[in-house]
Amino acid sequence: MKIAIFQSACAGLSSAEKIDRLSRYIVEYNEIERDPLDLVICPELFITGYNVGEELNKNAEPAQGASFTAIARLCQQLNTAIVYGYAEVSGDELHNSAAFVSKDGDLVANHRKQLNSPGSFEEKYFTPGDKVTNLEYHGLKIAILICYEVEFPESARNAAINGAQLIVVPTALVSKWDVVASKIVPTRAFENGVWLAYANHAGEENGFEYLGGSKIVGPDGAIIAYAGMQEKLISASINIDEMTKARSRLPYLRDFSKLNV
Repeated sequence: MKIAIFQSACAGLSSAEKIDRLSRYIVEYNEIERDPLDLVICPELFITGYNVGEELNKNAEPAQGASFTAIARLCQQLNTAIVYGYAEVSGDELHNSAAFVSKDGDLVANHRKQLNSPGSFEEKYFTPGDKVTNLEYHGLKIAILICYEVEFPESARNAAINGAQLIVVPTALVSKWDVVASKIVPTRAFENGVWLAYANHAGEENGFEYLGGSKIVGPDGAIIAYAGMQEKLISASINIDEMTKARSRLPYLRDFSKLNV
C-alpha cells in the first residue's frame, strides 16, 4: 500500500479551499509518480483549523457533513482513501475527531480523541472520546490516534496487540515539542514493530508556530519519509514483510507478557 501525508500550511483558508489544496497536491503527485496513492493522512483539525478559538464551534460539522461530502467526492475522483481531522458536532457535544474515508467515499471509521492535550484550549471545547479506533482497509490493519494519544506507550502497544500494522496520527504539534516528533514517535513504531504515519501542520496559525516534522516511520524505527518545516506531501510504500522482520528481530510484543510488573 502506498500512503502519503499532507503536511499543510492552510491557516486562514476555508474548508473548501483546504480540500482544494489537498486535491491539487494529490493530483500533482499522481501526474509525476507511476504508483498512485492508496491513503493520504491530513493533520489534526485540518478542516476547521486548530488554534482558531470560537471558530471551532462555528465551523464544526457532523461526521457526515458538508466537508465529509466534499472529501468523499475527492476520494472517488482520485481513487484514494483520506484521513482528515475536524471538529465534530454531535448533539450538544464537540469532539476533536479524525475521519477515515475510503476510496469509494464511505465513512469507514471516525475516531474521537480520548485525551485533550493538557493545559490547552482543547479542555474548554472538546468532549473526550471513549474508545479506541481500529479498522481494516484493503487487507491492512490500521489504528487511529490523535496527537497527545500517541505519547503514551500504552496507546500504541494496545493498537499493536489488537493487530495494527499501521498507526496513523493526525497531530497539531508546535515547535517547542520537537522531542515528541523526533524521539517519541519513532520509538512508538520501533517498540511495537509497526508502521507509523505522523501528520502535522506547518507554518503559523494565530500565534502558534507549528513544528512541521511530519514523518512516516518504519517498524524498525527508521524514518522513511520526512517533510521538514514547509507545506509538503510525502509518501512511502507500506511493506508488511519489513514489519515481520522487525518483530522477529526484536520480539517485544511476544515477550512483554512475560514480565511481572
